[in-house]
Parts: sequence; structure tokens; C-alpha cells
Amino acid sequence: MNVRESVKPAVWGAIGGAVVSMVIGFNWGGWVTGGTAAKMETAGAEAAIVQTFTPLCVARGLEQPDMVLAMKEESTWKHDDYVVEAGWVDNVSDKYRVTVARACAATLVEGLKAE
Repeated sequence: MNVRESVKPAVWGAIGGAVVSMVIGFNWGGWVTGGTAAKMETAGAEAAIVQTFTPLCVARGLEQPDMVLAMKEESTWKHDDYVVEAGWVDNVSDKYRVTVARACAATLVEGLKAE
């Protein structure tokens, strides 16, 4: 038996082991690609910003109950515009302003339904 023939099984075993490791890692091990990790990071940052600024917006809205009642009468599609125009999310970056406004409006309207 020459050296070449004895190396073949070892090489194929290493290749097979690498493939099996990747399949297990990506399917069940929680591995992700760099692109997926970046998307997850962005989504997490946005969620944190919304969770932080929504209570502040709601507090501002509760200071103006007439505007909240007027907003309730508007179409759901216009609620976030109402919140932005009222200035309740002026302290939020433009990038996240609409998302925070939607969460704020939904919270305020839900609060009115509960009453």
C-alpha cells in the first residue's frame, strides 16, 4: 500500500466531517452568516429604541387628551402622522421616528379602548 492510497480516506473523512459540521451548525447549532447577524443587530437596535421612546411619547400624548381623542377618530393609517405632527416624537431620530410614532399611537388608542 502506498502513501497516496492511505491518505485518501483521511482526506475524504476530513471533508465529510467538515460538511456534516456545517450542516449541523447552521441548521441546529444557531450559526448564522455575517449578513444575517447584521440584520439581527439592526432589528434589535430598532426594537430597543422603540421600547425606550414609546413610553415618553405616550406620556406626552396623555398630557393632551383632546388630541388623543381626535386621533382615535382618524383612520388607523393616519395615527402615526398625527403623533409626528403633534411633536410627541421630536426627540427621536428621523430614522426611527415613524416606527416609534406607530407604537405610541397604537398604545394610546389601545388605552382608550380599555377605558
